Amino acid sequence: MNSPIASASAFLWKALSSSYNPLLAQMVVTRRCNLACGYCNEYDDFSEPAPTNRLLAQVDHLAALNTAAITCTGGEPLLHPDLEKIIARIRSHKMIATMISNGYRLNLKRIKQLNDCGLQEMQISIDNLKQDDVSMKSLDHVESKLELLAKHAEFKININSVLGISDDRTEDVMVVARKAKDFGFFHTVGVLHDESGTLKPLSDKQFEAYRQCGDLSGSLTHKLNYKLYQKNLILGEPNNWKCRAGARYLYICEDGLVHWCSQQRGYPGIPLLEYTKHDIKREFHTEKGCAPLCTLSCVHQMSMFDEFKRKPHIADPTPGLQSSGSEIPVSIE
Repeated sequence: MNSPIASASAFLWKALSSSYNPLLAQMVVTRRCNLACGYCNEYDDFSEPAPTNRLLAQVDHLAALNTAAITCTGGEPLLHPDLEKIIARIRSHKMIATMISNGYRLNLKRIKQLNDCGLQEMQISIDNLKQDDVSMKSLDHVESKLELLAKHAEFKININSVLGISDDRTEDVMVVARKAKDFGFFHTVGVLHDESGTLKPLSDKQFEAYRQCGDLSGSLTHKLNYKLYQKNLILGEPNNWKCRAGARYLYICEDGLVHWCSQQRGYPGIPLLEYTKHDIKREFHTEKGCAPLCTLSCVHQMSMFDEFKRKPHIADPTPGLQSSGSEIPVSIE
């Protein structure tokens, strides 16, 4: 199994030694999902998997850009028939390999295959105890999968829940957090965002649940993200930070195009295989009007390494780009 210390050291070196290389690329390997959660806008039930050869070429190109980590996402990445081959290619370049899943399709054979290909972390999304129309990512459907992971996975497990869906589901998130701790997993909480990635305010009950989940979480990253970004948002206040999407963080859709994030699709809209250091430098310095109320933790975390440098932004060069944070029309987490 890959050393977590070695991986963390390599990541930090890439973060601190340069500002113009991606730290995290979230790469959609298939848009298709086996679930249909009411609040999700990142899936369908019919798309074919992204072509394996193109995905492998994208991994190679990200390595050439000196990327630190790649997350395979969807849809549901376990639906891609060559997922393990893609993860193995990531690891062959000594990049960190992670994935996001709902966990439904896990079994002992698949867990061992993920061990063998070198997967280093899996995030499993669980929002409630039982399925409903809003979220189908329920604990009762995956608890047996969590037991298998606890016994056999050689990679880190992080359980992630979303707060802000409804007050009725708030206690469910607390139960999930305690269950994750019982299994020895990390647990993180995301804040529900609207279609542009900006905040949907939390109730007092949800805010208290977020605080308690933070106390239960074994994730230093979660605690740091709360202190630097999420606390202000939960209190209804904007953050003063510099979003480095398109540079330190890349979202690569199922068509192989680079976008700021899953919720701001359409720009820059350049095929990853044509993405250059020039594009990275441009996007690093480009101000994003949606940033003050953005709730996307992955973008926060990949941008924080450059906060202390406070390099100046340039005016947004994109004609017609909306600075209000509303979704950019598609012309792409």
